[in-house]
Amino acid sequence: MSVVDRLRDLGLEVPAVPAPVAAYVPAVRSGDYVYTSGQLPMRDGQLIATGKVGGAVTPETGYECARQCALNAIAAVGAQVDLDAVRIVKVVAFIASTPDFTGQPGVANGASELLGAAFGELGVHARSAVGVPVLPLDAPVEVELIADVR
Repeated sequence: MSVVDRLRDLGLEVPAVPAPVAAYVPAVRSGDYVYTSGQLPMRDGQLIATGKVGGAVTPETGYECARQCALNAIAAVGAQVDLDAVRIVKVVAFIASTPDFTGQPGVANGASELLGAAFGELGVHARSAVGVPVLPLDAPVEVELIADVR
């Protein structure tokens, strides 16, 4: 089953690649790898939430933001290469969170679980989940990934 078909089964579709918010491109291919820029939780041109996880943003909303970031990263990779020729190698999730919030791995699971569902075994990846004080546009989550083109 293709990546697009798996996403469709989840009720999702690969969105248009979100426009960068500064001077960079959404993804770059170098040899057998595609590196995405940090993807924000944009849907239809708008952030789906703002603020800090553990504050105004619940962990559940943070999880949904991470999921949307991963979907946007899939779009960025798909603009470079055929998604069915990809293995996800590494994911880095940045979670803007309050100083006392320690659930960053659970929030990052929103991205990891979507990638696993979309790519199957080829979506299993190494990952970092990092708490940060603030992200661009006051986004609660930003996700970047590295994909290997098989």
